[in-house]
Amino acid sequence: MPRKKALLIGVNYFGTEHELNGCINDSENIRNFLVEERGFSPSERDMVMMSDIPENEGTPFFPTGANIMAAINWLVTRNQPGDILWLSYSGHGGQVRNDDGDRPLGFDDTICPVDFRESGQITSEVLHRAIISPMNPECRLTILFDCCHSGSACELPYVYRPDEDGNVNMVDTIKQGIGLIRAAGDLFEGGFSMSKVDDAKMLLGGATDFFNGLHHRRDEDVDEDGLAPENFEEHWETEGKDVWMFSGCADNQTSADTSIAGAPTGAMSWAFVRTLRENPEQSYINILQNTREELAQKYSQIPQLSCGGRYDLDQALVL
Repeated sequence: MPRKKALLIGVNYFGTEHELNGCINDSENIRNFLVEERGFSPSERDMVMMSDIPENEGTPFFPTGANIMAAINWLVTRNQPGDILWLSYSGHGGQVRNDDGDRPLGFDDTICPVDFRESGQITSEVLHRAIISPMNPECRLTILFDCCHSGSACELPYVYRPDEDGNVNMVDTIKQGIGLIRAAGDLFEGGFSMSKVDDAKMLLGGATDFFNGLHHRRDEDVDEDGLAPENFEEHWETEGKDVWMFSGCADNQTSADTSIAGAPTGAMSWAFVRTLRENPEQSYINILQNTREELAQKYSQIPQLSCGGRYDLDQALVL
């Protein structure tokens, strides 16, 4: 019988200027969903929960960069054909400059461990090499990232872009680029400082790269199912890994940390679980569409779906 393994990471950054409210709740809600609806075992042998609650400090379950990388290695190695894997992350996402020239926006996505100020962010290339590359190709991994700038956070080689020009929604996409320019101007309200100058340069640089990237998107090789290659320099498509990733927003968007029914939560995590609880037997594309519809009622973020190959998006979720 196939084994089911899960790694759930929630980081609230308690007591810092970066504090969030709903990320640990996201992990707990997802754990309940996996155990109650999908037959996962809550045993520590099969499910690892990482969070920055005080009780975890000094243990392997405290989500430092080193601990996260070690837990990822546990998840994706020593698996047998047919095993089913789950990885979720709820916390801050960021971006760093991309030096390879293979990203339309000029940035690599990142995630932020609890100690990111001291140890740095974990980039999308590092995540891919840690999560995807070591995987047994006969296992299936489902990933859910509920964080800002998460569309390419694991550098999967194909992404769903449903319109004929290869974009999720051109109007929404252009609005995001304009938003970067406005954000740069808004920084200077209330005073001038060199740190604000640096931040503005980053935003304006992102906007410039963003609009330049629109030229390339029209030429993407979008297949009949709406899958387009991401064209990473590393040619990840040659790995042939069975990986599916739902992310809370596009690379140039932010994800909402909100409150629903009085409880802090990430909007994407809440919508994903709600969609599958209401209808457990859905295809990957149905889950994406229904999650988008759920969020569109209140939020501007557009969830993304990417995968490890040119796979049939109409196949049923395996989880």
